[in-house]
Amino acid sequence: MTISTSFVYAALALWAVKKLVDQVSNRKRAPYPPGPKPLPLIGNVLDFPSSSLAQEYVEWGKKYNSPILHAEALGNHVLILNNREDAIALLEQHAKLYSDRPQMPIFELMGWEFNVELLPYGDEWRQHRRVCQQHFNPQTARKYEALQMDKVRGFLQALIETPEQFDAHNKVLSISLTMNMMYGYDIKSIDDRVIEVAEAGNVIGSRLMAPGGSLINIFPLLRHIPPWVPGATSHKEAQEVKSLTEEMMRIPTEFVKKSLADGTAVSSLVTDFYEKKYSVGASEKEEDIIKNIAYTVYGAASDTTISASGTFFCQMALNPHIQKRAQEELDRVVGSKRLPTLDDRKSLPYLEAIYRELLRFKPPLPLSVPHSLAAEDHHYKGYFIPKAVSERAMTHDEEAYPDPFAFKPERFIDEKGKLNDDDRVLAYGFGRRICVGKSIASSSLHLKIPSPSVKVVRNLNRRYMQLWLQIASVLACFTIEKSRDKDGKEIEIDTTYEESGLLMMAATTRRKRQFECSFIPRSPAVKKLILEGI
Repeated sequence: MTISTSFVYAALALWAVKKLVDQVSNRKRAPYPPGPKPLPLIGNVLDFPSSSLAQEYVEWGKKYNSPILHAEALGNHVLILNNREDAIALLEQHAKLYSDRPQMPIFELMGWEFNVELLPYGDEWRQHRRVCQQHFNPQTARKYEALQMDKVRGFLQALIETPEQFDAHNKVLSISLTMNMMYGYDIKSIDDRVIEVAEAGNVIGSRLMAPGGSLINIFPLLRHIPPWVPGATSHKEAQEVKSLTEEMMRIPTEFVKKSLADGTAVSSLVTDFYEKKYSVGASEKEEDIIKNIAYTVYGAASDTTISASGTFFCQMALNPHIQKRAQEELDRVVGSKRLPTLDDRKSLPYLEAIYRELLRFKPPLPLSVPHSLAAEDHHYKGYFIPKAVSERAMTHDEEAYPDPFAFKPERFIDEKGKLNDDDRVLAYGFGRRICVGKSIASSSLHLKIPSPSVKVVRNLNRRYMQLWLQIASVLACFTIEKSRDKDGKEIEIDTTYEESGLLMMAATTRRKRQFECSFIPRSPAVKKLILEGI
């Protein structure tokens, strides 16, 4: 019998004993929320689909006639919240209980335990959050606005030159902007080594985190098996991910140090830190926190903005009437002699409605990063809430959003043509673990988010300002249409999405599959306008 087999049998025996103890104790407590009936030992693992989990949660809500659902997978409880009121009641009003994150043994083996989004709730997470608040508040974030304008206009220029490569240009825009803000590192092509190693690590890492991707996630004792043991495939792959992750962090960090030595450094989160370290000193702990935040923001910001902008291009090609109405608003407010700026945002309500609908219709993280209940159990609405992972699929709640699978920006516009009060972007999360990259739109666009998260939200960076500026600039300069074949017939757009990440116990990232569309300059003067704006 090999070491790995021994570990598996030992872990399985312990798990079976635990299940028996749980079954005895469960007879004395309130019921779980409704949900699919679990099978012995494996629970509901076969009920979770391999993709489109958020949509499946919507169907579960209908089937069991409840916005609060419960399922169990391999001993792990999953609480599903399909209603924003329940999410606010639990994740914000009881934020102290629901601010932890589910932990997986594979994280440490892959070197991902430093990811700020995955840190357990506690002192270390608070230290990271404090630094985020210091560096991503509205005052310090303003210094990046010129960079955002420059990168978006560079994207427009790329669309003029090679519009058929819009997907690659979009990727470069999102990644380059984030790398500039974090490291002062300028990316010109998707062939950059940083992108290559980051994506290679994410592909393997997502596979290891997927349901059934690694027995280590089911039997944590297996993480102690040496990588050289026959059959320890997950350990070898985890080591490869760790190596790729370290390489991704090494390249831009060494770039920062070299640029400081050469006198060519530009301001960024990491650059400013090392300037401080070299002048007045800083602890190793402070350095680790800055590195962790920079890497986390790079991964999170790049993926989410690429996803949202891909949805934007697709929906504009599919809905020319929506595109036309937005362009009419832009022409009326901005005119044709300049490009939109961030200062125009408050005067463009329909464009803002498109922005909100993008993040409702196909949120980049359809379930967000799950919360985990702290050590104690909880009761809510007569249900027993175990130490569980909480997920949500409320952006497609039919009561809140009629016809939820249709793209309708007007759902955010009132009868007077003004924005309505539904200004909460659910994709950003809830409570103390609300997305660190959540932006504030502007001083005139207020976020109605209950305490305690309101202070956190208003002190976060303006990452999604890039998305808004990209939307406004593209619509001002181009009309997006379906592409045509050599015979002039329209090429139908593939409307499907790809999802990566752990489906049952952590967030999945949704990204639009590649498709073809055409970008038609709205006037002969567009090219000149773009060039003058750079």
